[in-house]
Amino acid sequence: MTDIRIRIDSKTYPAIGQAGQYQAIANLGLSLRAGEFVCLVGPSGCGKTTLLNIIAGLDPDYDGEIMLGSLHTSPKIGYVFQNPRLLPWRTVRENIELALGSHQSPELIDPLLETMQLTRAQHVYPERLSLGMSRRVAIIRAFAVDPDVLLMDEPFVSLDAPTARQVRDLLLKLWRQRPHTVLFVTHDLREAIALADRLVFLSSSPMHVLSEITVPIAREERHNETLIESYRQQLMKDHPEIRQLL
Repeated sequence: MTDIRIRIDSKTYPAIGQAGQYQAIANLGLSLRAGEFVCLVGPSGCGKTTLLNIIAGLDPDYDGEIMLGSLHTSPKIGYVFQNPRLLPWRTVRENIELALGSHQSPELIDPLLETMQLTRAQHVYPERLSLGMSRRVAIIRAFAVDPDVLLMDEPFVSLDAPTARQVRDLLLKLWRQRPHTVLFVTHDLREAIALADRLVFLSSSPMHVLSEITVPIAREERHNETLIESYRQQLMKDHPEIRQLL
């Protein structure tokens, strides 16, 4: 597990159809403790995916600094994208094995498949999977590399509510078995409350941190949807600015 310290002074793109630069992120500072599960909540298009890509090293074009652990380590990063991105010509198991380095044993996959209820589907090709099953495969693939940091970009988007709840519960089961530092992007405040140790609310562009709130509900009570909704309503009442982010 790895601490994360994020400082992005500026992230810009060329402005479309006009001269100059479009500033996506400005003066953003955020820290995560090792093993912490943090949910980022912000309006669509504010730059959440851009932030994850910067942390993952996929976008080096920014002003600032990302510290993952100490200066002398190169932590492994698992990334669950919005789209499962499974190779259609490979089975479930083969898609997961592709993520493993040569030093890692394929036997690590078996308990992950069991936890995510995909053992019977391990030799199935992606075209025969439901969207919920495909998203579970993507989660297994990210956990299989035994990451120090796990980035998740709205991994349950487009799922119906019962399926999303099932996959979310399976994710938490897997995370409890294999604790990692998690940064999870969502637009669903109920989902964020059910998952997170801490909520981080982000502004529209240029994106920066508006507020950080520790979720006071004990993890063993997170299955109680009435309690989750009650806390969501209290948050909206105490922090009216949140309404503009959802």
